[in-house]
Amino acid sequence: MPPRLGCIADDFTGGTDVAAALRRAGLRTTLVFGVPDADTELPADCDATVVALKSRSTPAAEAVAESLATQKWLWSQGAVQVFFKYCSTFDSTAEGNIGPVTDALVEAAGARITVICPASPPNGRTVYQGHLFVHDQLLSDSPLRHHPLNPMTDASLRRLLTTQTPHRIGLIDHSTVQRGADAVREVLLALERDGVRHAVADALTDDDLAVIGAASLELPVVTGAAGLAEGLGRAYPTGTGAVDVPVSRTGPAAVLAGSCSARTLEQIDRFSAAGLPAYHLDVRAAAAGQDVAADALAWYEAQDPATPVLLYASASPDDLADVQGELGVAAAGEQVESLLGALASRLVERGVRRLLVAGGETSGAVTTALGIRTVLVADEADPGVPWTYATTPSGHLALMLKSGNFGAPDLFLRAFEDVQ
Repeated sequence: MPPRLGCIADDFTGGTDVAAALRRAGLRTTLVFGVPDADTELPADCDATVVALKSRSTPAAEAVAESLATQKWLWSQGAVQVFFKYCSTFDSTAEGNIGPVTDALVEAAGARITVICPASPPNGRTVYQGHLFVHDQLLSDSPLRHHPLNPMTDASLRRLLTTQTPHRIGLIDHSTVQRGADAVREVLLALERDGVRHAVADALTDDDLAVIGAASLELPVVTGAAGLAEGLGRAYPTGTGAVDVPVSRTGPAAVLAGSCSARTLEQIDRFSAAGLPAYHLDVRAAAAGQDVAADALAWYEAQDPATPVLLYASASPDDLADVQGELGVAAAGEQVESLLGALASRLVERGVRRLLVAGGETSGAVTTALGIRTVLVADEADPGVPWTYATTPSGHLALMLKSGNFGAPDLFLRAFEDVQ
């Protein structure tokens, strides 16, 4: 049977996050990296297909074009509903890309309304009265206000969207969600009659997301974080449950970190404090022409292959600001991606078979450098952080792509314990 549900994720870690959510919901899920082409093949009998793009921070017109091409491909594979997955921190700018991409997908589908819900309760992201919270803080008071690419200084989802779309924005408040799926459907119909395009939905718990998902089952386009995708997936009657992934999970292990989020910095500190080998990559030196990758590889080859290692370009907010001030924001990001992509290729060539990558842009660079297009999704180490398995010219690779803000503080220490 062809997949009924197709998902478009705006970055690679978001793709693994939503694929894991659909797997938890009982849907057999395939993950594809990059805009598919005519040669992209899907395994038989999958319930859902996730396509992970690198469209979160690209120019809005480019993000729209890639998303529309992916939507068309998903339809060609049999998908009748498309879920647009963005980060649970609603990373976006005044120009987009969430609003423009959502509008384009809705219009292409001939729809009139969609749901907006970035809630992910297991990761502390909730929506109340249209405002996004990170644990007990408004988004604008959280560390995400220091995001290196898209600093989030406004917690009002409706106000944020107003700058990105000319269409009306409404609210499905929490009291409506608590009354159940029928009540949510009634409000959606009323909002649609009033000309509302974007219905921001409150959600404080996974049960709330299950209600919203059930109410959204017949919408051609639904948008949100992985939590809503799981709620939607649980409403599907076709799920047969997750299947085991019979791939070896042994061999040398490495962590590559490019994210500068507070959680990734904490994970780096925990790894280093445990006395495990860690190497900081000097982005300024790389920009000046020094072969930082070669230096890092020489360091790696001196380590015990039985011990996981960490190579990171992550920096504190102050250090990041200094580097961006010196090199420019775009150039600094490109330098990190180039460096970590090159390192990933060389590490895998040298026998690394278990690779954890921290950061959405970093994950995109790594998978691109390794030439990985499709992966199988397996068990999660933490909510939204699954292992995936790929085949490279050097052999099988256990690959974890972690959003910068996801995972427990000790994730880097625990990640390889159950994949020996």
